[in-house]
Amino acid sequence: MPAVTSLTSTMAPLPIENVDTDQIIPARFLKVTDKAGLGESLFADWRYAPDGTPRPEFALNQPEYQQAKILVAGDNFGCGSSREHAPWALVGYGIQAVVSTRFADIFRNNALKNGLLPVVVDRDTLQQLFSLIAEEPETAITIDLASQTLTLPDGRGVQFPIDGFAKHCLLNGVDQLGYLLQQTSAIEAYEAATPERVDTLQPAR
Repeated sequence: MPAVTSLTSTMAPLPIENVDTDQIIPARFLKVTDKAGLGESLFADWRYAPDGTPRPEFALNQPEYQQAKILVAGDNFGCGSSREHAPWALVGYGIQAVVSTRFADIFRNNALKNGLLPVVVDRDTLQQLFSLIAEEPETAITIDLASQTLTLPDGRGVQFPIDGFAKHCLLNGVDQLGYLLQQTSAIEAYEAATPERVDTLQPAR
């Protein structure tokens, strides 16, 4: 997956709390095993009317937000069922980071494994971001993973937490399997230097 380092972008607002994964990607789109095209179904029931026409009131259908790579969302984003399709759909649409005051644990872990950065900020900072978007939709912020800092237009930096292993993988553009494969030489050296052990999968002689 592509490395995640620093991102400067405008923001799309989603000031709704408890957005669950069934709203992020409705269950009827989960039959696929390929990520391709899932971005078109992101927030499908909110983005489109029953006849398939875009709902003009939804933020992602408004021209000023369609190029945003950062989604600013209400508290407890990604709750509900543990579908990996949710971060697939967000990334497929073009979202690279989601900012909220809290993420559901399974969604957060799935996001990190798929190159989507979940940024946790305090409630005051979140409200400031919503205000900035409302006042000037072209406002951009910078999210730097190495320093774990979200920088506001006034220069104020806000630190955000992230798991150390996930941070390493994102900065280097590798998933968990890729990380293990990078350790092949060390694993082989250990095996070569370690006495043969009892194979518990074989019957005792």
